[in-house]
Amino acid sequence: MRQKPTVLGREVVAKSRLFTVEELQLRFTNGVERTYERLASKGGGYGAVMIVALADDEHALLVEEYCAGTDDYQLSLPKGLIEPGEDVLAAANRELKEEAGFGAHQLEYLTELSLSPGYMSQKIQVVLARDLYPESLPGDEPEPMGVDRVNLRELANLVQHPQFSEGRALAALYLARDLLTQRGEFVL
Repeated sequence: MRQKPTVLGREVVAKSRLFTVEELQLRFTNGVERTYERLASKGGGYGAVMIVALADDEHALLVEEYCAGTDDYQLSLPKGLIEPGEDVLAAANRELKEEAGFGAHQLEYLTELSLSPGYMSQKIQVVLARDLYPESLPGDEPEPMGVDRVNLRELANLVQHPQFSEGRALAALYLARDLLTQRGEFVL
């Protein structure tokens, strides 16, 4: 395993209600020094969770919400922050109820993904949710979210959808589909 660079300096150069931009002065093992900037974790966060919720044997739920980063409505998987004292599976079930109007009798942790590790420290936990039942909880969304479905056999077509662009959601869908296929629970 490679030796990480030495941190020569670390400074917060910008901060908002949601983001902290940190500047890192680094020296690599070959002596090269560079300055990097990254969106750093606010420190008190408990992480986030993204849910691949199976409505049936071949369809996963997608939610539609306004995304300020792209300034339009996007389809993605239900997701949200993990609250203090909450474990990943409980957070997944709560977010699923808040965003899609369903709970899950079966929850399974799949993996952890990052969005852009070169610039962001945040990671998201991916959970597979099955055996869904209708149940809604009030969430922090400013308006009700639309709920749609995607066929796991048609994931390649999903990337052509004008409202779908989130890479980590696509990766989570493929990971879930591959796991189910390996187990013999899904046939392509």
